[in-house]
Amino acid sequence: MAFRELVAEIDSVVFDTLADVGYIEGRRVLGMFSAPWLQPKIGRLNTGLREPCFHIRVADAAGVEKTQTVLIELPALDGGGEYTLTHLEPAGDGLVALSLRLKA
Repeated sequence: MAFRELVAEIDSVVFDTLADVGYIEGRRVLGMFSAPWLQPKIGRLNTGLREPCFHIRVADAAGVEKTQTVLIELPALDGGGEYTLTHLEPAGDGLVALSLRLKA
């Protein structure tokens, strides 16, 4: 088994077990959502606020484009809600990071 096939198999198990559910333009996609609403701090130095991010598999990223609507199926206090996709960035590890902005 090739390395990429092995990683894809591991990702499949991890995503099926631990993933958050999102909808990109109505299409159900499994991914890992993070919304760092509080600034990370090092001592008293603020490191800045990062934007919410939804990591999906490359295979699920086909047809995904900037400005599309992404719905994260989580409670609002956990960051769930409707977002606008602002940036896609392949990570080189079989995942694509979707940078999001909360819709008003």
